[in-house]
Amino acid sequence: MKRKISLFMMLFFTILTFAQKTVSGKIIDEDGSPIPSASVTVEEPGKDAILAYGITNSKGEYKVTFTSAMPAVDLKVKAFNQKPLIQQINNSDQTMTFKMQSEATEIKEVQLKTKMITARGDTIAYDLKAFDSKSDRTLADVMRKIPGIEVNKDGSILYQGNAINKFYVNGKDLMEGGYGTINNSLPKDAVQKVEVLENHQPVKILQDKVPSEQAAINIKLKKSVTMTGRGEVGSGFGDPWLWNVKLTPMFFGQKSQWVVNYKTNNMGEQVENEGNILAFGSRYEGRRINASQNDWLNVENASTPNLPVKRYLMNNVHYLSANYLTNIDKKKEWELKANANYTNNAVERESYSQTDYFGGSSNYTNIFNNFYTDKAKGELIFTKNAKKGFFKNTTSFSQYWNADRGIVDRTDVKDGKLRQAKEAVESPTTSFQNSLSTIIPWKEKMVNLLSFVSYQTDKQNLEVSPSSYLGIPGFTPGSGDLVRQNLRLKTLEANHSANIGFSKKNWTFTPEIGFNFKTTDLVTDLYNITTTVLSPSAYSNDLRYTTATPYGSLGVNYKSDAWMLYANFPVNSNNIKAEDPLRNVSKTVNKVTFEPSVFAQYTFASFWKASVNANINNNFGEINTAYSGFLMTSPSGINAMDINNPIPQNNNKSAGTRIEYRNPLNNLFFNINYRFSDAKRNLIANPTINGPGYSIMKYIEKDNHILSNGYSMEVGKYFPKLKTNASLSYSNNTTKSDAFLNDDAYTNKNIGQSYGIKLNNSYFSWMSIDYNASISRTKQTSTGGINSNAVRTGFTHNLAAFFYPVEDHTIGFNWDQVNTNAGDQKYHNGFYDVSYQFTWAKKKIDFELKWMNIANKKVFETYDINTTNITYTRYQLRPSQVMFTVKFNFK
Repeated sequence: MKRKISLFMMLFFTILTFAQKTVSGKIIDEDGSPIPSASVTVEEPGKDAILAYGITNSKGEYKVTFTSAMPAVDLKVKAFNQKPLIQQINNSDQTMTFKMQSEATEIKEVQLKTKMITARGDTIAYDLKAFDSKSDRTLADVMRKIPGIEVNKDGSILYQGNAINKFYVNGKDLMEGGYGTINNSLPKDAVQKVEVLENHQPVKILQDKVPSEQAAINIKLKKSVTMTGRGEVGSGFGDPWLWNVKLTPMFFGQKSQWVVNYKTNNMGEQVENEGNILAFGSRYEGRRINASQNDWLNVENASTPNLPVKRYLMNNVHYLSANYLTNIDKKKEWELKANANYTNNAVERESYSQTDYFGGSSNYTNIFNNFYTDKAKGELIFTKNAKKGFFKNTTSFSQYWNADRGIVDRTDVKDGKLRQAKEAVESPTTSFQNSLSTIIPWKEKMVNLLSFVSYQTDKQNLEVSPSSYLGIPGFTPGSGDLVRQNLRLKTLEANHSANIGFSKKNWTFTPEIGFNFKTTDLVTDLYNITTTVLSPSAYSNDLRYTTATPYGSLGVNYKSDAWMLYANFPVNSNNIKAEDPLRNVSKTVNKVTFEPSVFAQYTFASFWKASVNANINNNFGEINTAYSGFLMTSPSGINAMDINNPIPQNNNKSAGTRIEYRNPLNNLFFNINYRFSDAKRNLIANPTINGPGYSIMKYIEKDNHILSNGYSMEVGKYFPKLKTNASLSYSNNTTKSDAFLNDDAYTNKNIGQSYGIKLNNSYFSWMSIDYNASISRTKQTSTGGINSNAVRTGFTHNLAAFFYPVEDHTIGFNWDQVNTNAGDQKYHNGFYDVSYQFTWAKKKIDFELKWMNIANKKVFETYDINTTNITYTRYQLRPSQVMFTVKFNFK
């Protein structure tokens, strides 16, 4: 491990040993007038490799920073209607003015060709037309082909493997992080170019003061005022009758923007996730969260396979959302945003599994589920984001009315005894949050006030019938028809802080004081089950868990042309208390912790970035680690913490390094990453599992560690002449941890490796191809009280090919393949779809006929190796289905 860390650190610091040089000056013509938009590049003599480049501004000024071990370098200047200039210069800091001679630039073709990728400073712009193919319809379709960018099914975007922090359309942040709807529904024809804003600080008053390592995306439309959108209406037959409706009109103006979205289907598309917050911006904007339920109680869940969701999701979903933005002042500094969405979803799921636990027990289980989701969310945001001040207040309200059902058959392999049950959970939740952040300039300083308040109530009831289903050792069900678990949670959280920023040259220092407070009340009752514990309080909890943390910290930020540094050095006074008078629970922790975090990035030779980061943080558990009354969290397990167990104290240390290269001049991108973490815990889980597979969760007070280290790399290149974007990736992750099962201590080690390839090609006018493939290998080793050694390999790929035999006609073929090998178990699963599409070009309307799962494959089989068991699982899949769909743009 030390050798790996040393290798990466040596590589990082070796790069820094080369001194960085800067050449600046002015480019003028024969009359002495400045030449704007001239390109200035620095190359090593005799090598066709660009070290750095720059473009002159409107005054003809340029500045190029580069790193080279050579004593001299070549500087090349090119401009329209000027004779190219080449001059060898010393490898040193210098200021030089160049006079160019006039020379007419011959235009061989009477048409304008824009560059597919251009770069200015931290902004890289992609011309969308250079990457699209005839089968593409939306922004997301085309962005998947851009080098360095990855787009997921929900519309979320990764740049160089990392999540973006903002998504703008014409410079405005309408969606406030929930941008999946626009990405998946904005017609490509409305977009002029996609801009990547590297190292983007979204708070304008902090730009050039507080740096950011994350990138943002800005979508530049062809028109400053655009009415557009995308729609689909489809129907088909399978089992049952199928429908698919997508209606997403959009408007983007200079003063206001809005998006209205309604999507419904029962054909396996998971459209409701588009409303999730995918980009969280800067901490100075306040706190944004995806409100969620505290899912303490659950029915037994059928598993989901490692397949595209559309292959197995039996859904009936309706998702409606609306987003609105308007400027409310003449200077266009103040914005009002209103967002709302509603989801109604019913999902069926079925699976069969055979589980063999390392402790010796095994069982057969068949589960059929119905999951019902009914939720609404509303949000109101006031924002002022200007160079002279910042203000943002976000108020959001969420309500859930969810319910889950389960029908379970469980057979003990040893005695052949069959148990059957009906299970039900009702779980309404109400959530409210308000976040306020303001930055006020005060002389040469900045004062920042932050406030976040959240209140949430969760009410959950779990019923299991008949009561005899619960064959948990030590517990005797009553004579009634069912066992019931009731649970109530009330959570109040408040975080308040104030800081003041001092700037000196490239440095910004930000001392901060704050107070974080959280209190949770837990009330539970378990009915119609008894154990050897006679006290009635054994089946109830009335626990209050409170965390109060005053803190002080110092933020240090530095930003220059080459370096970016931000660090935080907080000292926290952690005061935790857990009290349940009924159960005689009274636990406290009062501990001062120092939890520093550091990030440093060095940019060199224009195209390279190297960074290191490290942090230490402490976690003292939540209320779910402190209750001591019996709690049936699911019909397969009853949990309780020993009354003598202390409050968990977890200390996490992690460090990482990254080297990144992105060269828009030759369309080459790659990154290499390494990360190490050590999580130290004072409690270790010790579940007890009986023959039928039921579990009782216990904890042992024992210091233990989870050690993880992993490295990954990805390289991608776009080949313009071949209209091909290709990328290769590799990752290796190792995790080692201490564990207990049925009182047996053992050490668990997991090594996972994966190889991936992505390729898309639209070179031929009659065909385009998208291909993704990955190979994975997992080795699970357990030594000690439990000894096992198992290896699992997998192969997955997706091929999407489109053929254009005649203008306006498209034939599509899709192939998903998932293979699993473990020991002597081999499972190969292939899925095939075909489609035919006719395009009414004049009206921009598509008519599509699609046949999915041609082979009518109804089950999926796999073999999994987990930390406590080996499981064979058979999943229920969607049958063959045929859809006819009409697709169109709004204007």
